[in-house]
Amino acid sequence: MDSRVRGRVSVHPRGFGFLNIDTPEGEIAAFIVPPELNPFLDGDEVSAEVLPSTQDPTRFTATNLALLERKRGELFGSLTIRGKRRFLRVDRLVANTDWPFEEGSAETLEEGTYVVAEIRGTRVSPIRTVREGADLGLERCVARHGIRSLFAPALIEEAHVAAGEAISLGRRDLRELPTVTIDAPVTTDIDDALSVLPAGPDGALRVLVSIADVDAFVPEGSLLDEEARIRGTSVYLAGRVIPMLPESISGNAASLREGVDRAALTVELRIDPEGLVTAVDLYESLIRSHGRLNYDEVTDFLTTGQPGRLPAGVLPTLRWLRTAAARLSTVRASRGGVELDREEAYVFLDEDTREPTAIEPRSDTEAHRLVERLMVAANEAVARWLVDRGLPGVFRVHDEPSADRVEMLARFAHNFGIEAGFGPHLSPRGLAAFEAQFRGTPIAPAIRTVLGKTLGPARYTVHPGLHFGLAAPLYLHFTSPIRRYADLAVHRVIKRYLKGDRSFVADDAEIAGLSLHLNHVAYRATKAEAERHRMLVARLFASKVGEQVVGNIVSVKPFGLVVQMVGTGATGTVAMDALPEGPYRIEPGGHAVSSEARRYGVGDPIEVEIAGTNEELGRVDLVPVPSPSFQP
Repeated sequence: MDSRVRGRVSVHPRGFGFLNIDTPEGEIAAFIVPPELNPFLDGDEVSAEVLPSTQDPTRFTATNLALLERKRGELFGSLTIRGKRRFLRVDRLVANTDWPFEEGSAETLEEGTYVVAEIRGTRVSPIRTVREGADLGLERCVARHGIRSLFAPALIEEAHVAAGEAISLGRRDLRELPTVTIDAPVTTDIDDALSVLPAGPDGALRVLVSIADVDAFVPEGSLLDEEARIRGTSVYLAGRVIPMLPESISGNAASLREGVDRAALTVELRIDPEGLVTAVDLYESLIRSHGRLNYDEVTDFLTTGQPGRLPAGVLPTLRWLRTAAARLSTVRASRGGVELDREEAYVFLDEDTREPTAIEPRSDTEAHRLVERLMVAANEAVARWLVDRGLPGVFRVHDEPSADRVEMLARFAHNFGIEAGFGPHLSPRGLAAFEAQFRGTPIAPAIRTVLGKTLGPARYTVHPGLHFGLAAPLYLHFTSPIRRYADLAVHRVIKRYLKGDRSFVADDAEIAGLSLHLNHVAYRATKAEAERHRMLVARLFASKVGEQVVGNIVSVKPFGLVVQMVGTGATGTVAMDALPEGPYRIEPGGHAVSSEARRYGVGDPIEVEIAGTNEELGRVDLVPVPSPSFQP
């Protein structure tokens, strides 16, 4: 290894850190002693000298660190005073030391005040104080993951001006076509709307998926665009949404609100009676939503036939949309694949106090499935439309699992009590057949968790390819440009082409770089959302200490076992030293631990007691329950 390398800093709460370095052989971690770590923050990109240990050549130490890039701009913590100097006591997962305030910037603040501060070199300056009684866990989560939570005044002003711009002419006028949006009741950033033309003599339907034309308000290269690109995505934390774009655009000018004219980019799909998409058209449009519907009321109508409070004028549209979704579902089922996000552990918050009140696995409804089928079809159609014309795009690719992963999944399935019998190669249809064995069972959330970890995540890339999980030959994100920059980038390619621009290169280097960036910010947002979820679970389970539950092991970590509890979808951890009849060692492959007497593997059932919680770390501590009637 070269003596000076580039890497990413990670901070350990005990005060030391590591420099994570990507090498052709995989990632290595070089130890950083506390004094070297002091000026740096978790996630900083740095250069450093890396030296092997004289006692163990597989261990390394990083010294002489130099900052190359810092993605976070804010820190959260409490003000502390030492002598006459004021410091920000920062989350120890972000910094190993307190950071000094700029001279005079915090003189009016009292000790113990919680502050969101702007980073200025090696000092900080207060942006705002956190009100008494605020959710400190939420503030900590935002800052811990470097999520940009505020918009600069110049950006807010630019957004306000852009929101008042008139919609350009030359769009196809769809305002008289019955059009609906279907979202959660609290959603304000509505970026997709649906219309349908009834079946003609040949039985074919024409479904129109109209998506908010965010590019009309966020010109490429503008300050708003640069900020949106940096953020990459909106972040949905329980109790708070941190948007990619200011509210004047995301919740107002671009949002497809009921009864107002809105600029859109429409993909029109011709769907034949067998569910095949036989024609695709894309164009700029002007639409007007005739019904702002929510999932629950649409589900009630689809399952009972009773309209409830739905406007009478949209009922034929919903019936024909159901027909279209059913046709697409038939084709989707025939080609296989799986929906990993269909069920999740959902934390319910009290509307007034915003405190967690309950947690349970939450399944999609008929309305969710209808919208999902049509959005996936639109995304697939747009991906094919781009490839057929030799155009670049931010494609969404999910690799076929390797033979080793297929074998591993089969072993996990056996531990869950399911025989997979995949053979050496897993096909999308084989995956669908596997899912059919556990769909709707109490252990389904745990199996989906393990399945998602085994198959791995999808990623953005300029190179079109298979999305294995969806069994889609081509796929991308087109339908959510208010909250995802990837979709906005795809919109811009389409609009340029529709205006006659033919200066495209399929493997565009700029889009390739953008794809790498979006993978990073999407991963960061997912981590923040997951950690916020774990924090709320820990807060809720603090009142359940001493209760006994049954779960399944979904992961093996160096510190112990991760257990997903049946009936809630929540996870907790069993420390390695809490396992009976130890000591335990992690087996090769890292998917089981064993001692001379016992073995615990991924998928195994286990009965546990809730021993304690730590909300700041988002942790629920579990201990095994000895029971003669229960054999792991």
